[in-house]
Amino acid sequence: MATGELTELERAIEQVVTVFFTHAGKGGKKGSLTTSQFKELVQLQLPNLMKDVPSLEEKMQELDVNKDEELGFGEYWRLVGELAKAMRRERAGKKK
Repeated sequence: MATGELTELERAIEQVVTVFFTHAGKGGKKGSLTTSQFKELVQLQLPNLMKDVPSLEEKMQELDVNKDEELGFGEYWRLVGELAKAMRRERAGKKK
């Protein structure tokens, strides 16, 4: 896809995709996260941004739009979007 050196934002997107497929490739259906894979991803990759989430099981159920008990990339991307929005709100509040 990319032909030259990736920009900072392109590397960040590549990393989001890589983290998903690293965890999704550990069993279950390829290309989706089981509950245990989701928990591991959150614990290893999102310990600070998700520390206030009371139940990862409930969060996964909320994200699992098609109710197949796994998270596909689009469902995972919803989480990334939610976290990015929360971070933006936090940063906007600090600049006031």
